[in-house]
Amino acid sequence: MTDLPPGWAEATLGDLLLGVEAGKSFRCEPRPAGSDEWGIIKVSAMTWGEFRETENKAVRPDIEIDDANEIKSGDILLSRANTESYVGASVLVKNCRPRLLLSDKSLRLVPSPSVDRRWFSCLLGSPGIRRDISRRATGTKDSMRNISQSSLKEIGVLVPPLSEQRRIVAALEGHLSLLDNAQRAAEKARLRLVKLRESVLRDCFYRLLADSKSVQRLASVATIASGQTPKGISELVQQVPSINSVPYYKVGDMNLSNDHFMHESRTYVLREDAAQLGLHVRPAGTVLIPKRGGAIHTNKKRITKTPAAYDLNTMGIIPGETLVVKYLWYWLEGINLSALCDGSNVPQINNPHLVDLEIPVPSLDRQREVVAALDIEMAGINRLAGIRLTTESKLLRRSLLAEAFAGRLVEQDPADEPASVLLERIRAERAAQGPVRRARRSKGEKAPQKETLL
Repeated sequence: MTDLPPGWAEATLGDLLLGVEAGKSFRCEPRPAGSDEWGIIKVSAMTWGEFRETENKAVRPDIEIDDANEIKSGDILLSRANTESYVGASVLVKNCRPRLLLSDKSLRLVPSPSVDRRWFSCLLGSPGIRRDISRRATGTKDSMRNISQSSLKEIGVLVPPLSEQRRIVAALEGHLSLLDNAQRAAEKARLRLVKLRESVLRDCFYRLLADSKSVQRLASVATIASGQTPKGISELVQQVPSINSVPYYKVGDMNLSNDHFMHESRTYVLREDAAQLGLHVRPAGTVLIPKRGGAIHTNKKRITKTPAAYDLNTMGIIPGETLVVKYLWYWLEGINLSALCDGSNVPQINNPHLVDLEIPVPSLDRQREVVAALDIEMAGINRLAGIRLTTESKLLRRSLLAEAFAGRLVEQDPADEPASVLLERIRAERAAQGPVRRARRSKGEKAPQKETLL
């Protein structure tokens, strides 16, 4: 690293720490801990930028607890094992209920008192550190990547004087507070646009429903076809399309499109393989809706542009000769799928929930007129929704952090104690601390991690 700001010094994360404490693995019950029980945090407690104490599992009552593993306010926690996007996610614990423990997938970082804890917490969330953690994490599966203590401690950082650390935190908190307010306002505006869109669709089809002559049962004017995930499909799907293949859509593929069409598929299947498995290939112009699980609440519907098959988490509505496909799509867009679910723990829509839905079916010319009018109204709403303030605020947040930890957010003060002196003091603190005793294993715990402390 070159051209350091005045008073700054090069170091590693390990140079700023007095210790790194690894959590333990306990036998747990599949529920959150009660207020009088010990709980162990899940990685999701550290994933969202703030500590979520409710993300925990109850430790079995017969397990002996070493309260040295208890989380306290002011702790800096980091997820040692997580998905590729979230491995190394960190939080500064502001408030924490009693009796919560570190897990074996979490680390407690103990910075020197000569380092501002808020600055250090912000540093861990900065773009450069996040990139280094992602690059150093090991593991072949995105479902669980790992960062070791040694790899974490080797990450290079630029260290400002302690006084400047505090000025950086004050400046960041001011800027980020404004961004948070703007983001909340943007989310409120987005929700109002969603309500406006629903209102336009509801009013349009309510007027059409008033003409009882045009009302039909959905099953009488369209084919309702559930998706399939036949045994052996996973071995036959391809990642790249070929001349004789068709898309095999999964419910998550609906998130890849920004308009009413399905534009992408992550998997394809040969037509002869589909026939061999008994997998139905549905015609182009099939309207796909999520059939089960949390995707129902996203309320997304998409139209296939080509013949395609789809999985069992997806339902297809194939319009008959009396329906214009985009008219059908608009009508389905005005329906709250969650309200149709069967009320089970895993929300699900089945054919009986759809067959008797009443759809107004005027002439094809009238349907095209309705589609043209809705296209105009929705274009205006979509232009407003296209103001991506939330995305832009995330980019600005990253830029602010990058500037802060490069020494360009606040001015340097020649009177500040140089960071090189701060680093010497930390080395002296660590030497005076001496070797740190490993935490005693409690009855019922699994073997501790090899790395426990610096």
